[in-house]
Amino acid sequence: MDPKRILLAEDSAQDAELTLMALGEYRVANEVVHVRDGVQALDYLYRRGAFAMRDQGHPAVVLLDLKMPKVDGLDVLRAIKTDEQLKTIPVVMLTSSREETDLARCYNLGVNAYVVKPVSFRQFIQAIKDLGVFWTILNEPPPGVVPRHG
Repeated sequence: MDPKRILLAEDSAQDAELTLMALGEYRVANEVVHVRDGVQALDYLYRRGAFAMRDQGHPAVVLLDLKMPKVDGLDVLRAIKTDEQLKTIPVVMLTSSREETDLARCYNLGVNAYVVKPVSFRQFIQAIKDLGVFWTILNEPPPGVVPRHG
């Protein structure tokens, strides 16, 4: 099976760099598209703006930070899970928030997983590797939904 594409929506340059490094170590994706805010994430998913000419198909998974500028992760999650074309894309909320209200709101909106960013460097790298392997290699998408790679 070919590795798939991952959309990483993360405004922290340091967290994004660590995430890209961890995913690259296992080569779990053909491509990781990194966007820095919710507007860019939605532009990517809807193929508009800077992403109007990107290849068709959806990412195998969206790794989504909760607290982002312009449009936050909750609004991006809501847009994905209420759109018939996007709602089957797995979304993993990758956040530093341990607040119960954030957790509840994400699950109420249909998030597939909620992962609190570990504080330790090693734990963070391992968590990202595990997420990448699970969502791009082990997880089976719903019937008729084949995330395209490349």
